[in-house]
Amino acid sequence: MSKIRISKEFHFEMAHVLDGYDGLCAYVHGHSYFLIVSVLGEPNNDINSPKNGMVMDFGVLKDIVNKDIINIFDHSLVVNQKANWIEKVQNIDSFSRIIKLPFQPTSENLLLHFIDIINKQLPNDVKLVHALLKETNSSYAEWFYQDNF
Repeated sequence: MSKIRISKEFHFEMAHVLDGYDGLCAYVHGHSYFLIVSVLGEPNNDINSPKNGMVMDFGVLKDIVNKDIINIFDHSLVVNQKANWIEKVQNIDSFSRIIKLPFQPTSENLLLHFIDIINKQLPNDVKLVHALLKETNSSYAEWFYQDNF
């Protein structure tokens, strides 16, 4: 049986700040993020199944990413939990969607975090093989399964 990759694209708006950074990213700023998730598997070969030919229902992949990533991170401010200024602003209504993470919220670290979230939800017969997180039109982090195993 042949293996096939399927991919799904997602878009969300998010602000972040790199605590202690020596450039402009040390200031709170936002991006229109673009996430692509690709999985690999064997298509369903049951000719009597309405899912015949599917590696995975795109709706299931969409639900995983929307529930555990997009619905949480969209229109949020993501910060390193070590930033000492968070306590001063977290009770202000416009800062009510602050996500504190145990790492600097770079594209690379965010992508690895998203990969971990997605991998925990995928069916056993489907493997995450590629993920791309685009922060701007020309800047992105990219992960490939084959580079890591």
